[in-house]
Amino acid sequence: MPVTPATDDAGSRDAAAEWWRGAIIYQIYPRSFQDTSGNGVGDLAGITRRLAYVAELGVDAVWISPFFVSPMKDFGYDVADYTDVDPLFGTLADFDELVAEAHRLGLKVIIDQVLSHTSDQHAWFRDSRASHHNAKSDWYVWADAKPDGTPPNNWLSVFGGPAWQWDSRRRQYYLHNFLTEQPDLNLHNPAVQEAILAVVEFWLERGVDGFRFDAVNYFFDDAARRDNPPASLGGSEQDLPINPYGFQDHIHDKNRPETVAFLTRVRALLNRYPGTTSVGEIGDGGTFALKLLAQYTSGGDKLHMCYTFDFLGPEFSAAVFRSRIELFETIVNDGWPCWAFSNHDVPRHVSRWARAGLDQDRLARLAAGILLSLRGSVSLYQGEELALTEADIGVADMVDPYSIRFWPEFKGRDGCRTPMVWQAEAPNAGFSIAKPWLPIPPEHVTRAVDRQQVTPGSLLADYRRLIAFRRDHPALTIGSMAFLDGPSDVLAFTRHGGGEHLLCLFNLGSTEARFDLPGAMAVTALAGHVFSGRLDEGGRWVILPPCDGFFGAVG
Repeated sequence: MPVTPATDDAGSRDAAAEWWRGAIIYQIYPRSFQDTSGNGVGDLAGITRRLAYVAELGVDAVWISPFFVSPMKDFGYDVADYTDVDPLFGTLADFDELVAEAHRLGLKVIIDQVLSHTSDQHAWFRDSRASHHNAKSDWYVWADAKPDGTPPNNWLSVFGGPAWQWDSRRRQYYLHNFLTEQPDLNLHNPAVQEAILAVVEFWLERGVDGFRFDAVNYFFDDAARRDNPPASLGGSEQDLPINPYGFQDHIHDKNRPETVAFLTRVRALLNRYPGTTSVGEIGDGGTFALKLLAQYTSGGDKLHMCYTFDFLGPEFSAAVFRSRIELFETIVNDGWPCWAFSNHDVPRHVSRWARAGLDQDRLARLAAGILLSLRGSVSLYQGEELALTEADIGVADMVDPYSIRFWPEFKGRDGCRTPMVWQAEAPNAGFSIAKPWLPIPPEHVTRAVDRQQVTPGSLLADYRRLIAFRRDHPALTIGSMAFLDGPSDVLAFTRHGGGEHLLCLFNLGSTEARFDLPGAMAVTALAGHVFSGRLDEGGRWVILPPCDGFFGAVG
């Protein structure tokens, strides 16, 4: 189906203000990028040291996961002070230096903001739990116990167990959608909204170019505290969720309509700082998540873009890509997506989508081609460009509370958070002179940056070529998109805009495929990418080797 952006004419937009539209954003997980202090944990100075590498990839921006003051129960997603840097990562001066160097290299800086909850060590929470009658008593979600002492309703935590924790000081329960050490803020309270908007403005004043808002669909809960209904679960006992969270339809503890009005306040603040942007994380997939994406990004007065978990699961087929993108385009209208295949919360996609007998690099190269051809913005996760696999972390080395809670059936997030590998022959692959906070798998070391930089045809080299190819063809960043029918394993679509009409073909199968060009379509093969698909001599079809692709100019 055809997909039409607001305009195909790049010149008609304010390019400086809309740099984010079609941008490539490189996610950095600070703990695992580069350690300069010698404690085995990455830091802000380490990010600054490696920014030239990121710029050489050709991306537009970096997204930096939390580095704020935190007891690190959830590794920075439990914030104890929103406006200071945790000493583990450095200082505010280190952050200012990072921003200055990024801007010197032409990179924008996006930082995480965790606004749905704080750490239980935050001063706000300490005040709130002190009594029922103080200035911050209503800053968090508190509720009385039922007459029998049980929690006020059936809401569950993402990390397992009830979402309510009894506090003996207030003799009430507080809500925590994640760890018990992460109490939920009460955004129904106007004073809380003002406080977190002030946090956002603090970082805008320090020169950041945008924000990735964590768990954006968790900002509000149902003030009436109604029970969630059960989810519709089918199949056998073996198909039941490992985590009981999956037994509920979460219509009251998140995904609330009040979120939309608050996001207009966020956007109004960002509009006072031209050229800034926002990305919302919707921690779900499927039709309902896309409807939320539409609500949160449509109209130009809320978030600039959102991403869902639609491509962060195990499904890898042409039909899945087509059906979900078509559904997105049907539902979202003028909203804007930010697509990702990997991040710090899910197994790396090279491992999720691995198939017996399929070469790892071919799969990674194909995935990169697909991701960098989609209409929308793109998020790449550190190490993705090296084809790093999901690490197999032994139980003795696990640190993620999510991993520990559901091991061994669910191995959690440690495996995608292992340190970057910079130098194959250096201690700890050049990440640190000390023992890293998570072990570095030997199979990652052989894929270190220094080896791939000097290897023609390495995956790192191919990522750079594909990123440059996307930047050289405006149809891939601003153009419309229309799917074409073909063999079941072939994902086929055109991109049209910026004076170009391109054909994009990807064979997700394990055998060679032939794509017959529709009607009178005339196609000329394009150079500058990494795929080996080829036109037949008569220009009537394209031959696609297994796990390979093709780009052509139409017309």
